Amino acid sequence: MLGLVMNPYAGLGGAVGLHGSDGAGTIAEALRRGAQSPVPERTRRAMETFRREGGGAVLAGPGPLGADVLDELGMPHETITLEPRGGAQDTRDCVSAMTDAVDLILFAGGDGTACDVASARTGDVPVLGIPAGVKMHSAVFARSPEEAGRIAARYLAAARRRRAQADVMDIDEDARRAGVLSASLHDVVPVPDVGLRLQGPKARTSGDISELDPAIGEYVRRMMPSILFLAGPGTAMAALKARVGGGTLLGVDAILDGNIVGRDLSEQQILDLLEQQPEARIVLSVIGGQGFLLGRGNQQLSARVIRRVGPANIDILCQGAKLAALHPVELSVDTGDRALDAELAGYKPVTTGAGRQQVVRISC
Repeated sequence: MLGLVMNPYAGLGGAVGLHGSDGAGTIAEALRRGAQSPVPERTRRAMETFRREGGGAVLAGPGPLGADVLDELGMPHETITLEPRGGAQDTRDCVSAMTDAVDLILFAGGDGTACDVASARTGDVPVLGIPAGVKMHSAVFARSPEEAGRIAARYLAAARRRRAQADVMDIDEDARRAGVLSASLHDVVPVPDVGLRLQGPKARTSGDISELDPAIGEYVRRMMPSILFLAGPGTAMAALKARVGGGTLLGVDAILDGNIVGRDLSEQQILDLLEQQPEARIVLSVIGGQGFLLGRGNQQLSARVIRRVGPANIDILCQGAKLAALHPVELSVDTGDRALDAELAGYKPVTTGAGRQQVVRISC
């Protein structure tokens, strides 16, 4: 039997630029800004695939913790008896209530949810994440909602259920405050092993971008006037932003005519800027160890934003060593818009140093 747990607050902080959804204050602020959680839609996509793949019985959290989506899909299920109280404790209570009754826990959320699931599970039941949060550095997540449903169905149907061990991680807040984007290990848990890749854990970064720094300087010098540049998060992008007045480590910042004109922007603020400055480009780096380009920690660069800028107007700067450490050497996108992801897939040049580029495959 599959155990389904949804965190209805996960992902709220992404498009509105809050870099996460942990804590009641952050959730309240995200809702005040008009945020909507991607969890129901992404869970729906996972469970539709689970059903198509012949998935079996499901035990779900009550209401918004799982059962509501299954009701919408017309999928039969059992529901645990639990009175939702709101917040992370709901996730822990659901997992505690179902651990001994299911063969796999499928949860929807981000790294904070993964930590709650890992803390509450007992015995040796494996877990699998539907990527639906803002931060997803952990190796327990499938690479897309569809892949999560596919892996869950194949694992439960297997005559011999194989498992692997995966890291549960969360952002290192002390490192973030010191200007280093890093994640720390929270736990190690079993995950299904059905021959389909999960996303890798985010690799710890030293912050050394000396190899890439000349290319960053060259890129800044070649920035065309009257074009709005939207620079994503990460240490490489922070170095780029430092050359034009200084921006944020985790946010999406806007650069125009050699100056920062918007810091830590939300999706709507970016769209408003694009109304004033229609010609634009997006410049990104890559999440080390995972290879994600879009859909992990930069949800402000939404499908609406990317379509407005144009999928062809995306530049990628990344250290060669970071690319070489990916297995396989490919990049991934998960914007939430499957048609756009397919449009972004293919091959794209990645700048790895001054005058150096490497053509890398992008998958979805």
